[in-house]
Amino acid sequence: MLDLEIMPELSLGCDAWEFVLGMHFSQAIAIIQSQVGIIKGVQVLYSDTNPLGVDIIINLPQDGVRLIFDPVVQRLKTIEVFNMKLVKLKYGGVHFNSPEVLPSIEQIEHSFGATHPGVYDAAKQLFALHFRGLSFFFPVDSKLQEGYAHGLGSLIFLSGASPVVSKMSLYSGNNVTETRAPPLPLSCYHRQIYLESAMVLRSANGFTRGLKLKLFTEGSSRAMEQRRQCFTREIHFGDSCQDVAMKLGAPNRIFFKSEDKMKIHSSSVNRQAQSKRSDTFFNYFTLGIDVLFDARTQTCKKFVLHTNYPGHFNFNMYHRCEFKFNLNSDNLDVDSSNYEQKTANDNVEVTAYAKWDEISPVVPSARPVVLHRASSTNTANPFGATFCYGYQDIIFEVMTNNHIASITLYSINPPAKQTESYPQQSKKQQHKMQDIRLTVA
Repeated sequence: MLDLEIMPELSLGCDAWEFVLGMHFSQAIAIIQSQVGIIKGVQVLYSDTNPLGVDIIINLPQDGVRLIFDPVVQRLKTIEVFNMKLVKLKYGGVHFNSPEVLPSIEQIEHSFGATHPGVYDAAKQLFALHFRGLSFFFPVDSKLQEGYAHGLGSLIFLSGASPVVSKMSLYSGNNVTETRAPPLPLSCYHRQIYLESAMVLRSANGFTRGLKLKLFTEGSSRAMEQRRQCFTREIHFGDSCQDVAMKLGAPNRIFFKSEDKMKIHSSSVNRQAQSKRSDTFFNYFTLGIDVLFDARTQTCKKFVLHTNYPGHFNFNMYHRCEFKFNLNSDNLDVDSSNYEQKTANDNVEVTAYAKWDEISPVVPSARPVVLHRASSTNTANPFGATFCYGYQDIIFEVMTNNHIASITLYSINPPAKQTESYPQQSKKQQHKMQDIRLTVA
């Protein structure tokens, strides 16, 4: 049985760990994974069809605890204890709920002090005592309804008739019905860099140049107090590994792309040469971004922006990348001087929350590439396949619920040293060939 201490408006936890209001979903999962054998039977509940309208819930049925996350910002907004018999709770170092201490109304008043009169919900037959950031709910017998309506101070119970807490809610603010996830607490920064927003830098002819990132991290003042530090960085195609590391810091992980599914189409000479080197990914999990560097030139040639929707194969690996850019229709030639004179119907704003049916009217219809993922050769992906659509220098990965799982932005210009080996082609021909090659890869 877990023995936890509550801090109203802040957290629920113990000396080794704590669930903090405002913490990201992935941080809560990391805590649970660190307590294997102690926290058991974990359930993750979400909506496949409406992932932005229904809360994401981590349910701990064997411990009587439920963690409720805002579906948009994916931060913890409410902690519920729905079964008081499965957990020990204390406040200020003193237990108010345990097998030896029943959480009656008198016990709650003794542990937390006097409060204003409680609220009775006749429809649910629940009596609630509200403190700032903390609420207790008591089941009410129909015979005692009139007495409860007058509030805590006027209640008189016969011996053994005092009701016991059936549910407790921990949240930020004064109103349990209007809870919102607070900003990421400074205690959850863990010396990492986080993304506030990402602007995709696009040229007038519709090609991507790079990313403008608004970032924040943990800073310090002269008094050595924690504070939030904000700054802006830009990364572009052609930047070296050192350039990106200098601007964004060391990546959370470096992945070497050892498997190239396209080398079967290369000559034997090229296949042998490619086997000696490998493209490199810089994975920035807290930014929701991957940066791919060319194996030969060591310069940036691709960005992958993740939206972290539940039901996707990579869910919980990345924070959501809050990207934004305008996608222009390609119904005019890219070199046309009238490119910027298109009507409003020829462009659409693409964000992490846009659906494919909002974007597809701008994109020429084409059959998607079906993407299957598997954790191993013998394990199928339980979430099913996704569909990849290529347009201009962008690849949209779309889930079956019409939401965008990721966006890949790639450079359509080959490295400078390789231009001589390419036959002379028009811009449109190079664009299409690069689109097909990178989409399949």
